[in-house]
Amino acid sequence: MRSQHLNSEALSASGRTSEKLSLPALQSMMKCDPEGYESELLLLYSQFNSSLDLFQQQAVFTSMSGVDTDPAVAKDLGDRAVFLAHLTPFYPKHLADFPKQLVQFLRSSSRSLPSSLRCHVAQALILLINRKIVDVGDTLALFLELQTLGDRVLRKLAFSHVVHSIKRMNQNHKNEAKNRALQNVLFTMLQQEDEAQAKRSLITLCDLHRRKVWFDDRTANAICTACFHPSSRIMIAALSFLLDYEKIEDDDDNDGSSSEDETPQKPQVVLSKENAYKAHHKGTLSSKKKKKAKLQRVIRSMKRQQRLSSEKGTPNSYSPLNHLKDAQGFSEKLFSRLQTCNERFEVKMMMLKVIARTVGLHRLILLNFYPFIQKYVQPHQRDVTNLLAAAVQACHDMVPPDAVEPLFKQIVNQFVHDRSRTEAIAVGLNVVREICLRMPLLMTEDLLQDLVLYRKSHEKAVSTAARSLITLFREICPSLLIKKDRGRPIDPKAKPKAFGEVNVVSGVPGAELLQHHDDDDDDGDDDDDDDDDEAGISDYDESHDSDEKIAASDGEQDDLSNHNSDNLRKDSINDVQDAEVAEDEDGNNITDDDSVEVSDDDDGGGSSGGDDDDSDDDDEDNFSDSVNGEEEEGEKEFNGSRKINGLNDGDDGTREDKSKARKRKVFGFEGQLNAADTSLRALKRLAGVKMGHDSLDSTDGILSNEDFQRIKDLKAKKEAKFALAQHGLLRKGSDAKSTGFKIPSSDQLSVKRVDPAMLEVNIRKKLNKEERLELVRAGREDRGKYQARAAVKQKKTGGLSNRQKEHKKALPLAAKRSKIQKSREEKRKQQRRSGKQFRGRKAWK
Repeated sequence: MRSQHLNSEALSASGRTSEKLSLPALQSMMKCDPEGYESELLLLYSQFNSSLDLFQQQAVFTSMSGVDTDPAVAKDLGDRAVFLAHLTPFYPKHLADFPKQLVQFLRSSSRSLPSSLRCHVAQALILLINRKIVDVGDTLALFLELQTLGDRVLRKLAFSHVVHSIKRMNQNHKNEAKNRALQNVLFTMLQQEDEAQAKRSLITLCDLHRRKVWFDDRTANAICTACFHPSSRIMIAALSFLLDYEKIEDDDDNDGSSSEDETPQKPQVVLSKENAYKAHHKGTLSSKKKKKAKLQRVIRSMKRQQRLSSEKGTPNSYSPLNHLKDAQGFSEKLFSRLQTCNERFEVKMMMLKVIARTVGLHRLILLNFYPFIQKYVQPHQRDVTNLLAAAVQACHDMVPPDAVEPLFKQIVNQFVHDRSRTEAIAVGLNVVREICLRMPLLMTEDLLQDLVLYRKSHEKAVSTAARSLITLFREICPSLLIKKDRGRPIDPKAKPKAFGEVNVVSGVPGAELLQHHDDDDDDGDDDDDDDDDEAGISDYDESHDSDEKIAASDGEQDDLSNHNSDNLRKDSINDVQDAEVAEDEDGNNITDDDSVEVSDDDDGGGSSGGDDDDSDDDDEDNFSDSVNGEEEEGEKEFNGSRKINGLNDGDDGTREDKSKARKRKVFGFEGQLNAADTSLRALKRLAGVKMGHDSLDSTDGILSNEDFQRIKDLKAKKEAKFALAQHGLLRKGSDAKSTGFKIPSSDQLSVKRVDPAMLEVNIRKKLNKEERLELVRAGREDRGKYQARAAVKQKKTGGLSNRQKEHKKALPLAAKRSKIQKSREEKRKQQRRSGKQFRGRKAWK
């Protein structure tokens, strides 16, 4: 008990009472009055030094004679080390050499120390590091070495100390110089051939990277470099971390959310078509009102979640492979090791997945990789779905189609044929769809038509896979499908990009959303304010004709600025000019008060009056009111105008002039019919521009902060509409009729991981005997105990017998009469038989 209590001689020497005090009590008293207990501190420090020397001498004697050391000495030494570690901040001068003694003691004899003493000394050193008396960098290598001693408690203690100390150091701000020094220590240990130290340094780096403490390129490249370590265990650990990073990140996020957010979260409401139908068609007026309000709240929450997810991005798409400085060299070096290694099949599959992930993520060209995979593409191959997922991951639009075509044909020939199993056919079709989504140039018309025929299969997995292939090619290349399979594609002339073709962005991404939004607003204003616009147009006179031509052509150029086509601009200007010429010609034909004078030359005309201008405007109103521009309505209007012209010609003109006037009128009407919509839209757009609706070209292509905010809102709105369309919640408009299928871009496909389970979707797996028995037992849970039918009949308490039910049958009148007749005859027969077969008492006796 020397470690826990001070003897009376020591206390009397210091002038204290002779009662015994424990070390924790003395520690609290010395913290309250450091200056008054200096003598006790010196006494205890000398006792620690003597205990340390005694333990070292016993250790030497034990190594020579084999006799165990005294456990009391080790316990005394550990307790005094922890005691002095607590008092070091209060006596910095007296205990200046104490931290160095602890570090030196652990480095020299950590392997020979007892487990309890080693943990006590490590705890004392951690306490000094937390008080910032000892630097983390000076003891990092020591704590990594302590993790390799085989002591489980010490390993957990040292690992948590290293991670939390580095995390605490980078909590407020990051000291790059200090972090770089610590990283150099770990990187040096990772490159050593000692497997234990390299493994502990790799685990530390992976944990710090997962916690986003060291979330930089150097740490990610160091982890990736561990894939080339001579030890297979280090290589497997690095490969598993690279492959399972997204899963680890998801688990960590879930743990963090559960620990930090203790409030229970509301379950997410899933909408369906049934809910939307009930909200609009079922129930009373008040209940439908409540359902509609709830539906709107859920839709708003879905839009908000969609907007937040679009702003936040895809968190699961990150991988340490993103930070590779030399991705091509990494993939080539790992592929060469894969070809020459003798590891087991699982390790080879891990290497294959990492190579495919790197090739797809950085869009590398590794032409020897595809023939290597082709050797293993067989339906009976072990883990064939993982292998096919890796093959899909390695395909992108920068790889020449000729390099992937043999692999593509091998997949089709081995998996998709009439004698193959349904599971193999479904997997093959899904793989073909995923590869064609990334490289559509591999598909030919004959092959696609053969694969599409599987949509008539009775197996759900096969038919679903074939229909998904049809849906894909309806979007990317409808011309490869036959006419009945094309449906109604959005772009019938859509074709995939040629090899090496790249879309160069020449403007602000999302600026076309602003233009479409402005066009929709203008169209809405046109529909709402037709009368106002047409009245404004009728007020223009001949002096504004030239200005109208220039402004209208500018308005049409604004509409076509996103397409960058000079031909379209010229066509729009010519259409506006032809429309105005047609209006002038029509005006010349109608403006005469008494007669219509028509000559063979095109220059004929006359002065137009106010009444004739009104009639001309009325004709334009009739043309603008017809939405579809059908020819029947135009002919009716033309016939009416021709009758008016005929009456005028009947007064002063001749029959020949009538026929010429009719021909001339037909030509003018067709010109008006073709150009009325273009001219009116151009003039209305001019009015909209004058009212303040500026286009992008009017501001020289410079977008303001409000425009960028509108682009952001329109993108979020578009994503929300797409999400609602996928759930079938859009009730009106063309968006509700859309398929809800969105072709991802090449960058999105390169980032996205291919899940092998999605290649086996809708496939019913064969159950083993235990699973079948479990299903049988589950079906017997609600069933009663087996009983004989007679026992069940005897226990019957309610209901009628069959004979009683026959009496209550509703029969026709003829059947009732025949039944009564039969029953009467049966009674008579019974009476006759009863008289002859009487065995009772005789009357004559």
